[in-house]
Amino acid sequence: MASSRDAGDTANSPSLPKNVYKDQDDGRQRFLLELEFVQCFANPTYIHYLAQNRFLEDEAFIGYMKYLQYWQQPEYLKFIMYPNCLFFLELLQNSNFRNAMAHPGNKELAHRQQFYFWKNYRNNRLKHILPRSLPEPAPVSLASTAAPPPLPSVIPPTSAPSALSPMQYAIPPGSGVSKNDTRTSGIDRRKRKKEGRSS
Repeated sequence: MASSRDAGDTANSPSLPKNVYKDQDDGRQRFLLELEFVQCFANPTYIHYLAQNRFLEDEAFIGYMKYLQYWQQPEYLKFIMYPNCLFFLELLQNSNFRNAMAHPGNKELAHRQQFYFWKNYRNNRLKHILPRSLPEPAPVSLASTAAPPPLPSVIPPTSAPSALSPMQYAIPPGSGVSKNDTRTSGIDRRKRKKEGRSS
């Protein structure tokens, strides 16, 4: 009877796999492949290609894109070189965006908007940074209210600054034309060519 019970238990219990798959590189290759794939979403032309070839209609692919959203977590975010890919990954979760990217006009629009974002990012960011408020003056105590020493009434004129920067040594003082001024070098070159032909 014990033998029939043991046979029934082994039939009902799930069998443990004998050979468990283990990555040889502890998942490094999978990490790099997924990182590269996620960053491909920063290219609207690639998204258009996926939409044209109906990858964005495949339920398994949509599920894979949902899985890839773990790249938005801070511990993975630091490996992303093109942060726009995460913006497009978020947009790809919406079926209307996936359908719209199949049209070439929408691909061009997304590409243009991405270009303008990159072009104006620094200026737009600086507009929204509030200027810092001036520090409050320190309270003045009676002991520190002594008048500062008076300035001399006449400052002797100096012909040149006391310490020249390294760039000022290349140009003699009083010269208005820089050494590499392209406006004058082109004229001189043309004159030399004409003089060489006439002689």
